[in-house]
Amino acid sequence: MPDEHVSILQSLGVALLALATVVWGFGLVRLLRRFRSGADLWGANDTLHGLPPQRQTGPHLEAVELTPAERDAFAGLVRRLNDGY
Repeated sequence: MPDEHVSILQSLGVALLALATVVWGFGLVRLLRRFRSGADLWGANDTLHGLPPQRQTGPHLEAVELTPAERDAFAGLVRRLNDGY
């Protein structure tokens, strides 16, 4: 027999929480059994819809013609880097 100081609402609250726990447990068991057959829980082919699609190719290459003075300056820079400066 419950304690005399426990109200009806408190007893109903405990019973309701116990019932919700049992229902949640049955739902969890059903969910786990459904995905136990080797299927990926999150889906192997799902994509993230919030991200833009990835490019399949890299960015376009840009080429700039250098003047003879710029080529000489670049060759000098490469020589200095190779020498350890």
